[in-house]
Amino acid sequence: MAGSNFVDYVKIFCRSGAGGAGSTHLFRDKLTMTGGPDGGDGGRGGHVIIRANKQLWTLVHLKYSRHVFSGDGGDGGQSRSTGKEGEDKVIEVPLGTVARDAETGEVIFDVTEDGEEKILVKGGRGGLGNWNFRSSTNQTPRYAQSGEERVERPVILELKVLADVGLVGFPSVGKSTLLSVVSAAKPKIADYPFTTLVPNLGIVSYRDNRSFVMADIPGIIEGAHEGRGLGLRFLRHIERNSVLLFMVAADSDDIHNEYKILLNELKQFNPELLDKQRLLAITKSDMLDQELIDEMKQDLPEIPHVFISSVAQKGLTELKDMLWKAINE
Repeated sequence: MAGSNFVDYVKIFCRSGAGGAGSTHLFRDKLTMTGGPDGGDGGRGGHVIIRANKQLWTLVHLKYSRHVFSGDGGDGGQSRSTGKEGEDKVIEVPLGTVARDAETGEVIFDVTEDGEEKILVKGGRGGLGNWNFRSSTNQTPRYAQSGEERVERPVILELKVLADVGLVGFPSVGKSTLLSVVSAAKPKIADYPFTTLVPNLGIVSYRDNRSFVMADIPGIIEGAHEGRGLGLRFLRHIERNSVLLFMVAADSDDIHNEYKILLNELKQFNPELLDKQRLLAITKSDMLDQELIDEMKQDLPEIPHVFISSVAQKGLTELKDMLWKAINE
């Protein structure tokens, strides 16, 4: 996902189709001059529909197509013929997309399975033709219903990346390097903060042809929940991850304190994130000997942890085992 093409938030304007009017036709032919009502119903207006597509990873295709209008339903005709239904408009989005009402902020729904379809804005119902209003006391009704009006609705589409494991850590802690080593993903890697500007996904191979999805989330800094750095924009992607892998560099001044800062940022953003499975990876540990590792273990958070080095390929098998176990728990 190139940085310029990754779009995870768009506002669109949707309008469904109006329902067609019912017909007031009275049956006539050369043999029947005073026939009864036979006006058909109007057709339904087109819906605006959201469809999940696993081939999509971004909302960039909606960035410059923000007005979505469905077709109107056709009017009813004679011989009780129903009007044509209005054309539905289908908006394809990546898995994990949330639809919100742009005016109230209320969540309308989300889509998480490939091919899942949900109606975003309903088309207007077609009006009933006069054939529906006949009775023993009103055998020739000369009225019918008009179709329902169009519905207009501004909607916000927000993508929350779906992944089994989310990488959480400060900038330049080695998240992108780990993803590039354990998967085929090629995130940008450099020795300056905020190299990663958008989430990157990679499929990690595991034993017996099994695999899981890992997401590299742009680095978090203290105060991210208040809008500092890039964390506020991308913290929402962590909400979709099953397991959170906290990453702290071995040369950190205080590993325990860094972990607490990261944990607090998640708590301030959404307290429910603390209910997720949490693991800790101490990165860049190829510079440590066993004696120093044993000493450092005495002051680590009380969660499962592992010392790794992506460059030296150290501890990666143990890390995968821990992640797979946590995912399946």
